[in-house]
Amino acid sequence: MSTLLQVENLTRHFGEKVLFENISFSINQYQKVALIAGNGAGKTSLLSIINGIEPCDGGTVSLFNQASMAYLKQEPDLNENLTVFDEVYSTSNDFLKTIHDYEEALESPDKDLLSKAMERMDAINGWDYENRIKQVLSRLSLGEMHKPVSALSGGQKKRLALAKTLITEPDFLILDEPTNHLDIDMIEWLEEYLTRNQVTLLMVTHDRYFLNNVCDEILEMENGRLFRHKGNYEYFLEKSQERRGNETQETEKARNILRTEAEWMRRMPKARTTKSKARIDSFYELKEKAAGLSTERGMTLSMEGERMGHKILEVHDVSFSWGKLPILDHFGYIFKRGEKVGIIGKNGSGKSTFLDLVTSGIRPQKGRVETGATIKFGHYRQDGIVFDGQTRVIDVVKDIADVVQLSNGEKVTAAHFLNYFMFPYPMHQQYVYKLSGGEKRRLYLVTVLMQNPNFLILDEPTNDLDILTLNILENYLASFKGCVLVVTHDRFFLDKIVDHLFVFEGNTVVKDFPGNYTQFRDHADARKRQAALAKASALKEAAPSSAVIKPKKPGLSYKEKTEFEALENEIAELETEKQELEAALGSGILGQQELTGKSERFSLLIAEIDSKTERWMELSEKNVF
Repeated sequence: MSTLLQVENLTRHFGEKVLFENISFSINQYQKVALIAGNGAGKTSLLSIINGIEPCDGGTVSLFNQASMAYLKQEPDLNENLTVFDEVYSTSNDFLKTIHDYEEALESPDKDLLSKAMERMDAINGWDYENRIKQVLSRLSLGEMHKPVSALSGGQKKRLALAKTLITEPDFLILDEPTNHLDIDMIEWLEEYLTRNQVTLLMVTHDRYFLNNVCDEILEMENGRLFRHKGNYEYFLEKSQERRGNETQETEKARNILRTEAEWMRRMPKARTTKSKARIDSFYELKEKAAGLSTERGMTLSMEGERMGHKILEVHDVSFSWGKLPILDHFGYIFKRGEKVGIIGKNGSGKSTFLDLVTSGIRPQKGRVETGATIKFGHYRQDGIVFDGQTRVIDVVKDIADVVQLSNGEKVTAAHFLNYFMFPYPMHQQYVYKLSGGEKRRLYLVTVLMQNPNFLILDEPTNDLDILTLNILENYLASFKGCVLVVTHDRFFLDKIVDHLFVFEGNTVVKDFPGNYTQFRDHADARKRQAALAKASALKEAAPSSAVIKPKKPGLSYKEKTEFEALENEIAELETEKQELEAALGSGILGQQELTGKSERFSLLIAEIDSKTERWMELSEKNVF
């Protein structure tokens, strides 16, 4: 494969801080590469330099073969004055401009305008492209095309920016945290989309399942240097652990990744896919190789928290709606000491609203929420970061407490607590405004945990946190003796932490599933298979069977008997074809021409089945049993 991107001796400083120095790498056509580094290490700066948005302090970036490039930023760059429709098609791409004109012509009373637009679509064969665009927009829940961009939520804007990036179908795709603000169904669709399409990819993500399933190479950036790992996240764990095993004590926290993954493996249910099975197999090989490495145990922080009484949190018969949008209807649940609950569901199904209800941020319209007298919430909100940029990092946490009480009776200083959460001592005197977005979120997390809550409410805590921080948080929660209620789209995080799930299915339906995400997905897949088998069986039983229905008396002529028996087989065959067409039409992968052809065939097929069934019934009435 030919080289598409070449980076040579690239250097970037941020003030006195060296983000990276003299790093070099190349990416070949159709490679799918992930960039991993701690918060503040310069990942976004590197992507911006590659895209020509940010200058470098030395080195070169070369893009070959006149390759087209599209870049998804962490913060969407959209025109607030446009509608969603106009923003989607606001590009110099001739295909998109033609499709934009055609879509506008569809809503115009000018038939001549539509005719000319269709001619241009035919000329560029734009029908398949239009169909692919609509599939992307549909899967990212961007149906309100005439809504102003300014009226969108932050999550909707991120999904709109992602859709714009994907539909340009570039040769080289660069994605900075693409899974943030996507629900799990969207993430799994994007996973499949990137895996299926032949595209060269460089992305930053901390979603470990997503990373493992999509990427075939990982670039690890640490202390200004770059390390290359040929393989997915499993392979990265192995090689990164081996490398750190030969380094100094400064990387002790990083070496503990393996121990955190070992805990996950102990909790891992039966593998659902061959990828999961491969992960389990590689773990045992890794365990043997790691046996000779550092045997030191990393420090484990177990907060004391407030004492919990008998009554924890009780939700009694709660109903709530946002206007005409129903969220909960007579929902009830009594929380038990120490349980850890994950909340999953589509965007807009009411997950964050539920967190506000149980913490009394909003009041239920019916029912009541009762909180035990000893319960102290620690609420980590999606939009909860409010810091004075001119405050030093150490002062932010000292405003909460100078020391923190641990569950074993020991006390640690605020500085020690910061260090545990990947804020080394030299950073403590740094001003908040100099922190990266991920570092600010990590500092916000520290401020929530330092308050010694005994009931943690976490709303999307995994967004923008690097993998090392996620492991530290997971270790912390594993030893946390209070309750945890967490909304997250991070499937890996859910598998490691939660005991059961609240599944928000929309329209007030909330189901309590007794297990983690992988177990839930296994269960859902099994139910889908059972439903498909049941439907196939019902269709087979509904179709006339020659073994059951036989003309036995001379009510039918010989010709009619022959026709009657033939109809039974023909109807059964047509029903089978109908099922196959339904599956194809619902797959979302058909091109426009194929989709049109199969749709027309489906309409004819229904008419043919109805006609033949009517004739069969007419003949059966003449037959005497």
